[in-house]
Amino acid sequence: MPLGMEGFDRIEAIYRFLSALHGRAIPPDTRLTRQQRARQRRMVRAFDGERAGATQQEIAEVLFNIGHLGRDEWQASSARHRIKTLLRDARAMVAGGYRKLLRHRRPR
Repeated sequence: MPLGMEGFDRIEAIYRFLSALHGRAIPPDTRLTRQQRARQRRMVRAFDGERAGATQQEIAEVLFNIGHLGRDEWQASSARHRIKTLLRDARAMVAGGYRKLLRHRRPR
């Protein structure tokens, strides 16, 4: 096991794995908050929608449960900006950024 700062994350992951393997209660994974997990799910759904050919507006309508907006309303909508940010971050995650999910944030 590497002895760098990542070693703590690995030990925690091994402990959760062994707990599951031996039928014990699995300690909570503390790498992401509930809000971060929800955002990750929205990112994956948005990315999947984009890959399936949906427009950004169609994705926003589904993810944020909003009705169809006219062109001008959509251009000024906060949902439009949220979708753009989600898709940008989802693309970065797919391009290798997902590795950051495996680590705890540490002060520099």
